[in-house]
Amino acid sequence: MVTSFQPKTTLVCSSQIVHKSSTLHPQARFVTAKAVFVMFRIGFENIYSVEFWRYVVYVHGKGLRKFVSYAYFPPIIRVGSPTSPDCTKWRKRWTKHHSYTERKHAPYWWAEFWTLQLSEATSDCILQNWWQLITFINFAFSEEKLEQLHSSYRQLEMM
Repeated sequence: MVTSFQPKTTLVCSSQIVHKSSTLHPQARFVTAKAVFVMFRIGFENIYSVEFWRYVVYVHGKGLRKFVSYAYFPPIIRVGSPTSPDCTKWRKRWTKHHSYTERKHAPYWWAEFWTLQLSEATSDCILQNWWQLITFINFAFSEEKLEQLHSSYRQLEMM
């Protein structure tokens, strides 16, 4: 007997976002499919579900089942500026890195995420908003990463 196999949906949409807690975490506003895509280097079509638990996010995808702290997700525009407690949670999470050089800064993929966001900006206003957000949390980056982001911004600004 042959059965037909129906693949899972290809995009993270509202039906794939599951709230497992009645209390929404304050940093849940920063969780996006694009951040999951860059964090785990997994295609959008391979993300099956993103579950919002009280203190962590559960990401289920093709070959991937991970609990991730809300503090691993970078801030984004259009959901409110990062607050002082947000910055405190990020710094606290970063100090748990095993590598001494990574303890003071955001995970390496945050710069990749923002470079991607800058390149996908559809207007000068949105590009400017992303750059303002980056300058607001410049403490998250080493000098070389900040310079890399700045050069990406300058290139896009000239276009």
